[in-house]
Amino acid sequence: MTDEPTEPSDSDQEPAMRDDTTPDGPKENIVHFNPWRDFNDAAPQIDVFGDEPDPDEIARFMQVVFGYCDGLIPVRSFIDKGQGIDGRPHNIWVEANEAVAEKMATFATWAWREGAAVYVIPGTVAAPGQAKAAEILQMQSVVVDIDSGDIAAKRAHLERHLGPPTMVVESGGITPEGQQKAHVWWQLTEPAEGDDLRRLCRLRGDIAAKIGGDMHFRSAHQPIRVAGSVYYKNNLKTLVRIVEFNEGRERDLAEFIEAVTDMPPAPGIDLSPDFSTPDKPAVADVLVTPVREGAQDDWSRFEGASAAIGHFIRMVHEGRMSRDEGWEGICGYNAAMLRPQWSIERLKRESERLWERHVGKYGPPLIRLDAGAPGPMEMPAFTLGALLDDESPMPEDIIAPRVLTPGGLLVLGGAPKVGKSDLLISWLVHMAAGQPFLGFTPPRPLRIFYLQAEIQYHYLRERLKQIALPPEVLAAARDSFVATPKLKMLLDNDSSVRVARAVQTAFPAAPVDIICIDPIRNLFDGGPDGGGENDNTAMMFFLKDRVEILREAVNPDAGVILAHHTRKATKHQVKDDPFLALSGASALRGFYTSGLLMHRPDEDSSVRRLEIELRNGPALPGKLIDKVKGEWVELNPMNERLVRKEVGARLDAERLRKHDVILGMLLDEAAGERLYTAMQFAETFENRGGLGSKHTIRERLSVLATKGFVKFLRDPSGFGFPVTRSRFGYLCVEGMQFGAPVDHVDPATGEVTTEARPVLPSHFKCPQSGLCLQVENPAVWVYPEGLEDDLTHMSEA
Repeated sequence: MTDEPTEPSDSDQEPAMRDDTTPDGPKENIVHFNPWRDFNDAAPQIDVFGDEPDPDEIARFMQVVFGYCDGLIPVRSFIDKGQGIDGRPHNIWVEANEAVAEKMATFATWAWREGAAVYVIPGTVAAPGQAKAAEILQMQSVVVDIDSGDIAAKRAHLERHLGPPTMVVESGGITPEGQQKAHVWWQLTEPAEGDDLRRLCRLRGDIAAKIGGDMHFRSAHQPIRVAGSVYYKNNLKTLVRIVEFNEGRERDLAEFIEAVTDMPPAPGIDLSPDFSTPDKPAVADVLVTPVREGAQDDWSRFEGASAAIGHFIRMVHEGRMSRDEGWEGICGYNAAMLRPQWSIERLKRESERLWERHVGKYGPPLIRLDAGAPGPMEMPAFTLGALLDDESPMPEDIIAPRVLTPGGLLVLGGAPKVGKSDLLISWLVHMAAGQPFLGFTPPRPLRIFYLQAEIQYHYLRERLKQIALPPEVLAAARDSFVATPKLKMLLDNDSSVRVARAVQTAFPAAPVDIICIDPIRNLFDGGPDGGGENDNTAMMFFLKDRVEILREAVNPDAGVILAHHTRKATKHQVKDDPFLALSGASALRGFYTSGLLMHRPDEDSSVRRLEIELRNGPALPGKLIDKVKGEWVELNPMNERLVRKEVGARLDAERLRKHDVILGMLLDEAAGERLYTAMQFAETFENRGGLGSKHTIRERLSVLATKGFVKFLRDPSGFGFPVTRSRFGYLCVEGMQFGAPVDHVDPATGEVTTEARPVLPSHFKCPQSGLCLQVENPAVWVYPEGLEDDLTHMSEA
């Protein structure tokens, strides 16, 4: 079946790194592993068996598998079956550098406390979220997973024909004959890339075929257990340990391929053409063959269920079955053939996931005519005339004007530490009091449930006391604003039930008006595939199957506010389309009804700008906001300052100081026989002279050029500099001289004269169009009209 995902080695329960779960797009912050932030808060558990992760084993394993690689290592953990506990898979991407062993040891310790196995894809990728076979960039080792038959005899056969391996790992699994399953590793002399990487994967398949190993390792994205981590399955807990380690034993890929080609199959192995065809069972066999857990049969429960579900999905899609008949078939297979059965919830999740993939690949399904058309209660539809004739009043806005409408979803985005949560709390408290805030108006005091996962209880109450709110607002919102302390959970199915009960308990007399989730990232549940917030499928699952379901449970007309982070974006990108800066999948922007984005237009100013995007109403202009004495206020968008005049004057003075410093530096550098383009000057003098970052310097240079303080020399060959491809040229200021004055002696009279070498501009930046224009007289420096008055005003301020 084409929809079958890849499984992790020696597991028939969950796919460890599926080939179809890669999120699209970078994260605001790359998913660099921070062990103390992400995985050091697990509560210690009683260790019944005495096994725990071994950092030394992990270090040896990482050196053999990743010691020469560059890039990010895809890592996954999930709860091994048979422990009586459940949990969501965790995906992280760890950079392959000198600290990787320590980070993996920390992650393995966290997984051990959670009862979770640890897997890696034995290759590196370029960006977080990547895990597809096509996205693997480097591999530096060859591995074969021997998980059946006479393990010892197969290992001896490999060593006899291929020589001693670099490392042998006992994975923790035990064959029915009582032998330890093993992973045999050969380290290469250098990482394989491109065509060599494809040759390496074919080589892994050839070795597995000749030895009777796991054929899944023909795929580059097949994950494997980490040596030094802990194996949990079927009430067995043991260390995944290295039983043979030949340090420094490396093989050349080309020579190793020749050795494998010459190696005969192990005794009892029949190399028929079946090894070159996909090892998926026929659907007719799947539907009538029972399959037990633990990979005791020809295929696992996961393979069998996926194949059966895919069969019924195709039948429904092609119109040969109704949806009800297809679902009955899936449930019938589950009841008759899976030993033990999957839960109905898991069966439904997998069916919905494969249905969405199938429709995305093959288009909309055919509809059976005998299934009947949907009734008016199932699919509301209205004629144009009915819509035009409906004069009933519009629903009342939850937050006017049309910022949050009944059943609407508002996303508030902002970079970390920009003040997003502070603004959000002030806003929600005003809404709970029924008071306007920054021009946003509630129709009455609103019942608000603030589900937040960032601020712990004591710091939450401290922040609420520090925010300057009018006494009448605080008094009116005392009972209608309900907040949670920092929650350590994901908004999965069980947690959604808990949240719904908490909301109903908080407001027993009347339904909640607003549910606020702050932030998305800390509560995000991407569904059964474990996708991250960069995955459109995972984001849609979170919005539809988590947020929407929660809203339906407590009040279908409630408004939802989601606080979200933004990715790094240039000021020009934010100016052109600010909402492209929202972190994560693009599906989020297509789903919400209102968007607010908070950012700093000027890094040196405390003023924030609030961009507004509405789907259910006319466009609203952006707002300039700032905090005055602890309270958020709206500023006049024109040049006139309504508040913080003293701060504004200081910022003006700082810009004037930078103006003087830049002009002085250019004069000094020219005297030292050094000329610069704008980019080179900004990069050279970044964080020097209090000028700030290179971006800040570039912005000041652009302003100075517009105002005529900086002009440009296109051809500096007279001073020994090459002609640049820069749009303008080399920077030039009034009175600039190149090097020290030169003495000239008159050969006739012996008179000595001193001659300076002025640097005169050839071009300037037009203050109206921004174009690069030629100066009329290089010897006469011309400033735009009114500039001296502006400078005098700034200096007086």
